[in-house]
Amino acid sequence: MKLSIPRACGSWSKSPPVSTTLHKPISFYSSIPSSSPLKPQVPLFLRPPIHSATLSDLQKWHHWAKTLPVPHSDDPPDPTLLRRELKWLLEDALEVHSSVPQMGSHSDDRPIKLRTSLEQLYSVWRQRIEERRPFQYVVGCEHWRDLVLSVQDGVLIPRPETEVFVDLVGDVVTQNGDLTQGLWADLGTGSGAIAIGIGRILGPRGRVIATDLSPVAVSVASFNVQRYSLQDIIEIRQGSWFEPLKDVEGKLSGLVSNPPYIPSDHISGLQPEVGWHEPRLALDGGVDGIDALLHLCNGAASMLKPGGFFIFETNGEKQCKFLVDYMENESKGNFYDVKIVPDFAGIQRFVTGFHH
Repeated sequence: MKLSIPRACGSWSKSPPVSTTLHKPISFYSSIPSSSPLKPQVPLFLRPPIHSATLSDLQKWHHWAKTLPVPHSDDPPDPTLLRRELKWLLEDALEVHSSVPQMGSHSDDRPIKLRTSLEQLYSVWRQRIEERRPFQYVVGCEHWRDLVLSVQDGVLIPRPETEVFVDLVGDVVTQNGDLTQGLWADLGTGSGAIAIGIGRILGPRGRVIATDLSPVAVSVASFNVQRYSLQDIIEIRQGSWFEPLKDVEGKLSGLVSNPPYIPSDHISGLQPEVGWHEPRLALDGGVDGIDALLHLCNGAASMLKPGGFFIFETNGEKQCKFLVDYMENESKGNFYDVKIVPDFAGIQRFVTGFHH
């Protein structure tokens, strides 16, 4: 699992739109109101420009950042990508983006307004280079479809391949209008990306319940839902897998999930930005990577209403084929029209189907 190429977030700050987090089930559930007690971090590009530095001091930081040595690694970061990230970090940090081209070598004591302190810029770029902290965590956001989503440490960064969820839901509700008016669930919502994408498709006649065990993820997802004014459509609940959905058993029109599916002994071999920093709870799928996927298959049979649709993301072809075989044999009679769907790269990534 690799991180996608990040993009600067600041260019979207004035015009919002117009790449999961649970282990084995536990008995825990709480309803999260619109104002979560755990306050999420505000993405850099949304922070007020209350800090300042001289252009000369900012130039010194920029030169230091460009020349900061990258520690030796068997999987080093792409130098071209790092240069882009440095530019994007500046764009998000500066109140006026036009200051970026002025980053020459001449001395200039003009004050520059910043959204974070110069000391913090030194700190976060050192973390990016020396600790391989994901750039998305550094700036606090990630582009996903036409959204700019808040992310932070403890929340899985949404990947481009997961965007296919929204396309698949769009296709199925176009063919079956009844699903548009129904109740959907996104289990292990993380940043809320999939739930938000689906909620925008369903519109005011639909409803989405997004669940996650992690209080950090619940807080961040709530922030993202409110930022896109979807709190009347999407409800965030904290809890493990189906535990928060007992009141809607057998009533779901749709069920989607991007669960942890990396085999446990593969975690250490992941890209450092992923394996060292992203929440293991969102990555580790057990010995074969299928613990959560099997739990989802078994639960879908009781949670979906007749004709209800499901999508599960997997690690690839092997897991896809295993799930299809499991549903057609071990869960025989529960599902129909079970298919394997590739991602944008042509990798067999998703299993979809309907409940009898």
